[in-house]
Amino acid sequence: MTTTPSSPPGHVASGPASAGLHVITLVHGRSGHLHNLLQGLEHSTVLPLGLWVVHMNEPAAALHSDRFPVHEQVLEGVDGLPLARARNAILGLPVEGPWIFLDVDCIPSETLVEHYLAALRAYPHDLHLGAVRYLPEGANAPGWNEASLRAQSVAHPLSVYRGEPGDELEHALFWSLNFACTRPVFERIGGFDEGYTGYGAEDTDFAFRAQARQVPLRVAEALAYHQYHPTYSPPLNHFQDIITNALRFHQRWKVWPMEGWLRSFAERGLVHWEGDTLQVLRTPDAAEVESCFNTARQGF
Repeated sequence: MTTTPSSPPGHVASGPASAGLHVITLVHGRSGHLHNLLQGLEHSTVLPLGLWVVHMNEPAAALHSDRFPVHEQVLEGVDGLPLARARNAILGLPVEGPWIFLDVDCIPSETLVEHYLAALRAYPHDLHLGAVRYLPEGANAPGWNEASLRAQSVAHPLSVYRGEPGDELEHALFWSLNFACTRPVFERIGGFDEGYTGYGAEDTDFAFRAQARQVPLRVAEALAYHQYHPTYSPPLNHFQDIITNALRFHQRWKVWPMEGWLRSFAERGLVHWEGDTLQVLRTPDAAEVESCFNTARQGF
């Protein structure tokens, strides 16, 4: 893995005070979304110490900000999207925590860093999960601002289970789109299991290991806006990844992740799923995959 400091210290313009926080994001083929993430961070009420971008199977993008340093790493020579490996790459870099892990599809609200800073000061030994609102197609077009994002965004249906900032949250509700923790907490959990590849279950496994190591998961007020990209329901476009990762998860935890998706696969005659058995009967064809395209275009 190579590292490129795109915005070296000493070339950062004055502005809001910087928090002792770094933001980490992973990217493959989402340059427009990445630009919006960077732009959002530049409008933060409290700036991060830096942004670290891990490019998966793509070259660095020569990113720059006048508000904080931007560093780029390139992770090459792997099949699929090595999400777990890319997140764990932060352990090999000279970056002390706390860390904010923000999905490349997310535009941070102006107060995201500020709210994470407060949450981590209150509960430094815990894992913190921010909030995500979803944007329709086109809401992230040039000229957006936070008011327009707020007006057009919708909450995910599962957000009703979040509770109030600072409350403990069930670990099964963890998503890796928007979360934060210190380096010691990340190391205590053990990072992400790199045996998971592609789409599905690696973040639930991370949360289950946090629970097993008695690391509480807490609600954080830190809000991000999820930029639209096409989705499939169920995600037959990730069929093989989901099956492989579900089997790995079940072997470790003796429960099934992604039950709703597995049930949908079974109803379509794609798998035999009963008790401890998950067996592929056939793979979906292109027409079946396309039939699951989410025409509501809500992004979830």
